[in-house]
Amino acid sequence: MLKLLLVDDSALMRRQLSLLFQAEGDFEVRQARNGLEAVEINGQFQPDVVTLDINMPEMDGLTALSLIMAERPVPVVMFSSLTEKGALATFEALNLGAVDFIAKPEGTISLSIDAVKADLVGKVRAAARARLKGRGAAPRPSPRQAQAPAVPKAFRRGGLGEGVVVVGVSTGGPRTLQDILPLFPADFPWPVLVAQHMPGGFTRSFAERMNVLCPLRVVEASGPMPVEGGSVYIGKGGADMVLTRRVGKLTVLPKPENEKYLWHPSVEFLGRSVLECCDPTRVVAVMLTGMGSDGAEAFTEIRKRGGRTIAESEASAVVFGMPAELIRRGGASAVLPAEQVVAQILSWVG
Repeated sequence: MLKLLLVDDSALMRRQLSLLFQAEGDFEVRQARNGLEAVEINGQFQPDVVTLDINMPEMDGLTALSLIMAERPVPVVMFSSLTEKGALATFEALNLGAVDFIAKPEGTISLSIDAVKADLVGKVRAAARARLKGRGAAPRPSPRQAQAPAVPKAFRRGGLGEGVVVVGVSTGGPRTLQDILPLFPADFPWPVLVAQHMPGGFTRSFAERMNVLCPLRVVEASGPMPVEGGSVYIGKGGADMVLTRRVGKLTVLPKPENEKYLWHPSVEFLGRSVLECCDPTRVVAVMLTGMGSDGAEAFTEIRKRGGRTIAESEASAVVFGMPAELIRRGGASAVLPAEQVVAQILSWVG
């Protein structure tokens, strides 16, 4: 049985969430009305995972999260609104140690909960298996274990020509990207395309936040944009992002969510579009933390056609799902902890 603590100031929301998870058959559920109760029950009940509201009386979710991570760290999924203010608070929660978040539904609670049921249950299950960064993180591999593979000669030659880096990431991604993207130098010659599973309303705030932290320019791909070296393009939440050519120029543009793919912005869809308009030998594809298998097929094909691919290692991944699937398919040129990913990309690109 998975022990789950639900924290929300709405009695009706707590009841609906309890019924939802109890119906799964393998959850033992406790409830808390505010942050104070959450901190106390976390110590007593010792849950495997917590869902946490942000706006609550007596003690808000962010304060409660900081105390939970200090006293008894546990995987936490934030239950946040889609407003810009809610997005900023959610990113602060991720910095404090939350594993993931889900947009809080609007309207009639019983109906709206049904609409997000599959996503909510999936994220809670994934969070329960997540590796916490910080106090709960696994030890880093030794320098010998983490040694980067040799730089292929084909990539050493003329590395400054046209090429792209494509990144796929899901659960645990915002914090991992915050660790990785600032390591790129400002003069990095290739554009970086990021498909981070995220709902609409969050990616703009996320891109703006990353733009402050990174030497590279970071933007949300909210419309057609010619891609340039030294820039990072974050796929717009609630849509898919593809790469195409317009008047001979590589361009990213958002498209409505493609029902063929389960997660959005879709890593698989982006990877397929990169294969259609780029020389695969000029592509580096990076699969970071996340549950599921989104992008594994396309990234494996990139490697088969001469591109280079990196799977984040289990040692650093919050959820070792997407990288593990890429490795299982034989699609990873290198398996590296997150902190070594950029160094390997730089050595390949030139």
